[in-house]
Amino acid sequence: MYPVMETFYSIQGEGAYQGHAAFFIRLAGCDVGCVWCDVKESWDAGAHQMMSVDTLLNEVKQTAAKIVIITGGEPLMYDCAPLTEALQANNYRVHLETSAAYPLSGSFDWICVSPKKFKAPLKEVLARANELKVVVYHKSDLAWAEDFLPQISDDCERFLQPEWSREKEILPLMTDYIQHHPTWKLSLQIHKYMGVR
Repeated sequence: MYPVMETFYSIQGEGAYQGHAAFFIRLAGCDVGCVWCDVKESWDAGAHQMMSVDTLLNEVKQTAAKIVIITGGEPLMYDCAPLTEALQANNYRVHLETSAAYPLSGSFDWICVSPKKFKAPLKEVLARANELKVVVYHKSDLAWAEDFLPQISDDCERFLQPEWSREKEILPLMTDYIQHHPTWKLSLQIHKYMGVR
């Protein structure tokens, strides 16, 4: 059983799989505490329903989804193995979105690590990341993002993403930075432009 804030079928709006259809399972519970978090209602696990693996799997099966994204909150607060094993046994591609503040559990086809200053990511999870996505709230976050490069694999994709509430201010700075540091790519939250979750 997992505490679940919401499930929904939508479009991945960020990062390497931007634009792909995906079914989202948003687990509730997070103690990372980002001041700019856009889903603070996910923080309190006790405020949300408990759902079984079978129930979640049946919800996914009602859609045409091929990709299932487990997000949060912070999903690695829980043992993700039963959920990921059931999904992969039914031929779903399983992605993870995590701050990497907790040890990795479960089997994933794609791991996106979005590190936060409020609770440091674990080096062993960073080393397994397929995608590093750093949210940029302040100019200093650009230098902070560089600190993670020695901790990820050479084939890990690297994204900088403007924090939504400061996008107009920070985006020109990021554009210039990426032009001078082309190891990075730009990630925009296109689902917010589209008006979908």
